[in-house]
Amino acid sequence: MATFDPRVRPREEGSAIAVGLYRIAQAIGILLRRKGQEHGLSASQVQALLFLAYSRPGVRTVSGLAQRLGCRLATASDIAMTLERKGLVRRYSTAGRGRTVFLALTPAGEALVQQLDNVLDVLEEGVQALPAATRTGLKQGIQALVRHLVAAGYVVAYEMCWECAFFRPFAHPDRPEAPHHCAFMDAPLPVEDTYTECPDYVPKTEEAST
Repeated sequence: MATFDPRVRPREEGSAIAVGLYRIAQAIGILLRRKGQEHGLSASQVQALLFLAYSRPGVRTVSGLAQRLGCRLATASDIAMTLERKGLVRRYSTAGRGRTVFLALTPAGEALVQQLDNVLDVLEEGVQALPAATRTGLKQGIQALVRHLVAAGYVVAYEMCWECAFFRPFAHPDRPEAPHHCAFMDAPLPVEDTYTECPDYVPKTEEAST
């Protein structure tokens, strides 16, 4: 398909929508770069800090960062080292996890994330200005597109536990420190971890092997 051919788009609705999404992706890239420039960061470094702020603790590693950014392991390692030199990220190891090195935000990194969190505000404002029915249709359409891209191997869907097929709420009532359960990891979940984004997320509407 000649998606970028302007002569095709008027008669091919799919091409017109695909190019529209392409332009939105370009705008998001610009927003990330400009936000990063305000704080002496690259767009990738902004994304890395947001990943470390909101992802599940167990995936906050260099390999997890590479998966999230869709980049090579060496590139993710360079990003992590740069953020470490800036005093925004620290590395640490955990007993029982072999040679795995985890990444965490420093207090300075946590404070900076609060200033980065509004990077998509202009996009959200545009969405909120749409009629309610249009927003609902847009949300459903985007969710379907994300599922399509996940199935094609281009996207890893990071979402919270509460709508995941592997999530078992209040499965451990005798463990107030970790009352929920993840069937994917077969492990109890602390409440705070259920409000982070996880790459193992599977929508409840899809079948999950438990």
